Amino acid sequence: MTFSGNEIMGLMAKAARGAGAPPEQASQFGRAALHHVLGGRDLDDLVSALDALPGGPILEMPLVLLRLLEDGNGDNAQGRMTATALAQSYVEALPFRQEVMADGEHFSVTLYLTEPAAPIPPARVELTADTTAHLSELAARILVPESEASRLAGAGAGLTDND
Repeated sequence: MTFSGNEIMGLMAKAARGAGAPPEQASQFGRAALHHVLGGRDLDDLVSALDALPGGPILEMPLVLLRLLEDGNGDNAQGRMTATALAQSYVEALPFRQEVMADGEHFSVTLYLTEPAAPIPPARVELTADTTAHLSELAARILVPESEASRLAGAGAGLTDND
């Protein structure tokens, strides 16, 4: 099944929310997941990160990047990170131009805070049926159950909403 970049970001963010991530971390995961998939990296990294919730890289990576940005000097920020494909995807998802240099088990990151990142080229992304089903199952957890009680509490479209 193929998806647009926006569909990938949305599905990944919803899957992260359904797996227990807070909204902002889920949104950041969605952006990183798009870069991960477009970079041709292993989808198992994304599934493992989702399975690690309520802990793991989806909660930790934004904090690592925040510390890196806080240590910056206004024009750029530099730091070292554990070299994982998902960490690289998180760095690439930042809105700044970046340079990543591999250094064994770590990589050095330089962020140019006054220069925007290159735009993401539009592309269609192929996901396996198993991966899509797993992500959709996680994403479905954020939906309100269909019941009379939820409708009475305000879920769904009311009669006046259909006009």
